Amino acid sequence: MVKLGINLPQFRHYSPGPDVIAAARAFEEIGYDSLWAFERLLVPRDQSGPHGLYGVPDLPWPDRYRGVTDPLITLTLAAAVTDRIELASGVLVVPFHAPLQLARALATLDAASGGRVIAGLGTGWSPDEFEAGSPVPRTGRGRALDEFLDIAAAVWGPDPVTYDTGRYRSAPADIAPKPARPIPVLLGGAGEKALARVARRADGWVASGTAPAQVKTTWARIREMAAEVGRDPAALSCTAQIGTLDITESTASPRPPYAGSVAQLAEDVAALAEAGADHIYVTLPAAVDDLKELIDRAAEFHEKARAAL
Repeated sequence: MVKLGINLPQFRHYSPGPDVIAAARAFEEIGYDSLWAFERLLVPRDQSGPHGLYGVPDLPWPDRYRGVTDPLITLTLAAAVTDRIELASGVLVVPFHAPLQLARALATLDAASGGRVIAGLGTGWSPDEFEAGSPVPRTGRGRALDEFLDIAAAVWGPDPVTYDTGRYRSAPADIAPKPARPIPVLLGGAGEKALARVARRADGWVASGTAPAQVKTTWARIREMAAEVGRDPAALSCTAQIGTLDITESTASPRPPYAGSVAQLAEDVAALAEAGADHIYVTLPAAVDDLKELIDRAAEFHEKARAAL
């Protein structure tokens, strides 16, 4: 069965404490399979040229990206008030974090929640964020992700832990807590290097805001790459994000992906499932203005999406 997830309310028009707690409880009660949180350090005032959103020249950043809460703290709040729902990052930007500390934080959250963490990871793209807050340069972000995967595999495994990535070294040591289960690692990206890393090293791919037709094509390529390196493509998962900032009904023909009402977004769920996605989550908190509307719309979306599958 296709899993359905939803982002937690991380934006500044929500309370970072009470609204996250209330939403997490409500989403679990509605029947969602997963809660998601993403990482955004800042919004640059200068959004010209390479400072544009996703690195697209001059593309404006959404105003709601101002004041996004920390993803791990947000997921921890949700973990404390839920019992079964998975806790996912979509995505953590690995180069912003020291690898040992990030691996321990994820292991601690997984142990505390009884094995509910999904680690969605990426390399980042914003030159402003890298300059302001990354211990490694933007040009080294791919290496930083590979180093984290090596270190996390060691830290999450049995003691004694030892590793040597060239930049980070650990002599045999005991490092705890351990995750309650093997933490699924999902990697984002769309370039050939990123897809090859998914095929070689990840438990699955997370597609952020990618249209269903492109999800189908890219997913087929990842599965092909996985088979080429001796992995079983059937062991990998495909997660797709439905990114929306507005849930007004769209009358465009053809309708752009992820534009439109809750009912129209449910149609996109069906299209993504047909494309091969087995886990789909929606960014509803960005599209509504208060907690009550968020919970009402979340219930509506869940009902319509399940009916569409």
